Amino acid sequence: MFAKLTSVRSALAALGIAGAMLCGLAAPTLASAQIPYLQMNAAEPKYAAIVIDANSGEMLYEKRADSPRYPASVTKIMTLYLTFEALSEGRLKLTDRVPISSHAAAQAPTKLGVPVGDSISVDEAIRAMTVKSANDIAVAMAERLGGSESRFAALMTLRGQELGMRNSRFVNASGLPDSRQISTARDLAILSRATMRDFPQYYSYFSIKGFEFRGRYIPGHNRLLTNMPGFDGLKTGYTNASGYNLAGSAVRDGRRLIAVVLGGSSTAWRDNNMEDLLTTGFDVLKRRSHGERTTIAANLYEDEPTGPIMRPSTEEGDGDQAGLKIVLTDNPRPPPAMKVSPTLKAAQAPVKGKPAKKPKGEWAVQVGAFKSKSLANEQLALVRSRFARFVADAEGAVEGAAGGTFRAQFQGLTAEAARGACQAITAKRQPCMILSPG
Repeated sequence: MFAKLTSVRSALAALGIAGAMLCGLAAPTLASAQIPYLQMNAAEPKYAAIVIDANSGEMLYEKRADSPRYPASVTKIMTLYLTFEALSEGRLKLTDRVPISSHAAAQAPTKLGVPVGDSISVDEAIRAMTVKSANDIAVAMAERLGGSESRFAALMTLRGQELGMRNSRFVNASGLPDSRQISTARDLAILSRATMRDFPQYYSYFSIKGFEFRGRYIPGHNRLLTNMPGFDGLKTGYTNASGYNLAGSAVRDGRRLIAVVLGGSSTAWRDNNMEDLLTTGFDVLKRRSHGERTTIAANLYEDEPTGPIMRPSTEEGDGDQAGLKIVLTDNPRPPPAMKVSPTLKAAQAPVKGKPAKKPKGEWAVQVGAFKSKSLANEQLALVRSRFARFVADAEGAVEGAAGGTFRAQFQGLTAEAARGACQAITAKRQPCMILSPG
């Protein structure tokens, strides 16, 4: 599946970039994208949510998961996805410069405030987007990769459709208010899962709580990074029209869950709901492992945010969009569940210098995806040296995929060993993804 996905991605990327750069491709129309309009009416609640198992893709909970919503700054996950893609393919380096145009500098706050004509490094730009949710930097990165923000937004929509985001449309890179820019809780969960699956080597950017920039400390907005054990990303968002949004993920006992909360009535309400969903989800998984049949919905007290909502005019860079209201539409047809289907073949060579060992299980862990095979092998050697206790019985392998991506994996693990290894690796802020058989 990985090879097939990468092949499709490469083909669409070529099509999208060629169309955008050579033909001045504009964002697809709503009709062509088959995405419904949002009606301007406040009669229905904005809240929508979903919880999925990051490993299997199984949906554990959903509430209006396919109803269209304004994503606000959660949009930046897609901007970052395309940035990570460019880095992994060698089209961009962390030390490259991102120039600030007049269009980028003119974006509404929150922004980094870099003057027109100045530039920052790609590493600084990623931190500015994940930590500060800087709108000016999101636009600058869009222009750096796509030539213009509108062309980049077209590529965002194309990439989203490729990933399975069937009900999303992007028209800007920042998530600033635009009634045409819509998504769903399910689509944003698909995007979150794809980001950590495809680029685990960059996922740690989402867990940064603050960073130094030109002599000043820039704090982040994601309070759960501090307040909830095991929580390590991804992105907050807010506009008056969207409410308080959050795409989040956490790890516990070697299992990772992804949750998306949209339309919260306040920062505290959103964060509490996210923590409740994830905590209950982990409890459900544990009880299921003991043979109990239960669900998140059966264990979660739900209290929808339908009352008056008091909000500041802006928060974390998403601006003010008080004139737009949302009403639920008929749910679009949900996409099929995405399944991780790794190929655990004996043909893959082990890490140089380590003899092949008889596999003890059919599970694996992936510790990075790289542009070259040598870099993937270096990552395998590094992880084996630092976490020898957990991967001693595993076979190190580099899974090649169409498009030039090399995935560093430890194969032949039992389910328990895979979860234990990933728990230890992620505890040290290293990328790790559990891969189940079949």
